[in-house]
Amino acid sequence: MSKTIVAVIGCGTIANNAHIPAYMANKDAEIKYFCDIRKERAEKAVEQYGCGTAVEDYQVILEDTNVVAVSICTPNNVHAQIAIDCMRAGKHVLCEKPAARTYREALEMQKVQHETGMTLNIGVVNRFNKGVNIIKQMIESGELGELYHVVVSFRAHRSIPGLGGDFTTKAVAGGGALIDWGVHYLDIVMYCAGDPRPKTVTGLAYSKLGKDMQNYAYLNMWAGPPNYEGSYDVDDFVTAMIRTEGPSISVNGAWAQNIGVEETYIDFLGDKAGIRLQYGQEFTLYSAKHGALIESTPNYPKTNAFQEEIDGFIAGIHSGEKLPSHIDTVILTAQMIEAIYQSSEESREISLTEAGVAPA
Repeated sequence: MSKTIVAVIGCGTIANNAHIPAYMANKDAEIKYFCDIRKERAEKAVEQYGCGTAVEDYQVILEDTNVVAVSICTPNNVHAQIAIDCMRAGKHVLCEKPAARTYREALEMQKVQHETGMTLNIGVVNRFNKGVNIIKQMIESGELGELYHVVVSFRAHRSIPGLGGDFTTKAVAGGGALIDWGVHYLDIVMYCAGDPRPKTVTGLAYSKLGKDMQNYAYLNMWAGPPNYEGSYDVDDFVTAMIRTEGPSISVNGAWAQNIGVEETYIDFLGDKAGIRLQYGQEFTLYSAKHGALIESTPNYPKTNAFQEEIDGFIAGIHSGEKLPSHIDTVILTAQMIEAIYQSSEESREISLTEAGVAPA
């Protein structure tokens, strides 16, 4: 089989830390283009990886019939347009999370995927995490009994990324802590629970600690340094309650809070056993047998989730296999995020059957 010709659009952090190295390690993929509106970043990638051509306009990629697959690693505000253009040009697409700034944009991406038949996977990389998949199997096999509630916590002390930049500008990112971090946590819950359809959502999103940018104290800032002339109009704390056709879900998340303890975990509560997953790390199983309380931490071989994601993307292009990260499943997370923001703005519970947040 000849190599799959790939283009990477957006040559920032996630491209260099994950997508590009994974393509370079995949024997069936070959990167032909590095694209970035800041061409010097694309040129740096060409130099660093010793392959490809640097371009600043993705139209070049659309017109090249040799390009089969595209990774979109750009800011959120152009995810939808670039993905749609690529699919209509006959390219298979892996788009970084979140799918888009809004549920409406994500629905349009899904519509075009159905029209064109091209692949559209979203970068919810935890669906390729070994530990997460073990948890999913344990839930499906009934080891937890009835999974009735899931607790989500992604709380950090002072971790606002790039204050005043793309991450903190709603017009670019679509939101803050919820759409940036929360998308991963909610997606893990949905995946492990079998992607149950959400029914109602109530939530509050706060923009508090970062609004006074000049006086925001921090130790370090990825995606920085701060741009004090920029914008800060997104959430840095969010809380929500979600009812689904499966378990209920409670959410507490923060980029920044005046509590100096980071709590990044997901608790799966079943009536026979429970699991605490430390995000990006191991998980612990809690149960009871013969009148004794049991606590165990399973050991299993670790894998590189990003490599698994890219390998699956490339293989799926040729096999036609629909991966767990397909837009048809990930769209539910976009729907919940939109409903949380709507609930906060309108100070009411949102039914997912309402106009504007109708099920996909």
